[in-house]
Amino acid sequence: MDGIIVVDKPGGMTSHDVVACVRRWSGIRRVGHAGTLDPLATGVLVLCLGQATRLSEYLMASPKQYRAMILLGVETDTYDREGKVVRRSPVNVSRAQVEAALAEFMGRIAQVPPMYSALKRQGTPLYRLARQGHEVERQARPVEIYALQLVDWAPPQLTLEVTCSPGTYIRSLAHDLGQRLGCGAHLTALTRLASGEFRLEQAVTLDELSAAFAEGAWQRYLLPMDIALQGLPALHLDASQAARVRLGMGLPAAPDPPGPQARAYDPDGHLLAILKRSEDGSRWLPEKVLHTSLKNIPLSEAKGPTDGPTRL
Repeated sequence: MDGIIVVDKPGGMTSHDVVACVRRWSGIRRVGHAGTLDPLATGVLVLCLGQATRLSEYLMASPKQYRAMILLGVETDTYDREGKVVRRSPVNVSRAQVEAALAEFMGRIAQVPPMYSALKRQGTPLYRLARQGHEVERQARPVEIYALQLVDWAPPQLTLEVTCSPGTYIRSLAHDLGQRLGCGAHLTALTRLASGEFRLEQAVTLDELSAAFAEGAWQRYLLPMDIALQGLPALHLDASQAARVRLGMGLPAAPDPPGPQARAYDPDGHLLAILKRSEDGSRWLPEKVLHTSLKNIPLSEAKGPTDGPTRL
């Protein structure tokens, strides 16, 4: 069974916990997620089932939107409410000062990941080193903040809505904002509102999903896996072209559709592969083949003539 389920992750669970539940309920071994949420966080967690796990990289590359609650005046070692308080400071800032500070985080910035993160140093996760009392230097990484809005101001608490590139740590954003304001801060709550085109409004709760599995009606929440590739143009292949792609062979490419990548469908309308255009633009080359079965198509046909571009 191949497809995507958009879950509203509850607080207190890891992303892997949610994956484990769906594996157990569905009996499907190949289940993964497209973008980790901390146990503290709730909201959109995109699950990939079956062949859709091979598309997770495309889903993870999409922008993310969050609602974040931040408490000024208190710093923690994890940059969120689950950590140990390391400093308290008076809060003497105005809304105008907060908005001015937020403006400095807009656009492409260099962000230092938190010590309590899954990033590794010589094979060891940073959070494990942190728990052992070790702090190591972390290299700043480029991230991009597309939108950053102060939606509620109730000092010392504030609420932000953030749209950002993948890999952005909202905990680090909260910590860095506190540093910029001179009073310290930490993240108290986080909800992922959207991951790419998937929004919280369309997500199913884990309780609803569990009940649907018990009723045998869970597939109503299963989205087609090609929904992850809607930004790519579609190519509809004939039997001979599809057979060549299954074998990893290239196809002549027409100027249209433009772009470096395309999604290819077999004659039955099934998503077959992701194709990339050759450097000279003359051919489509298989980048990722999703269904490798030849479906009784003779090998001789797969090796047949390839006159003409892929038809649209």
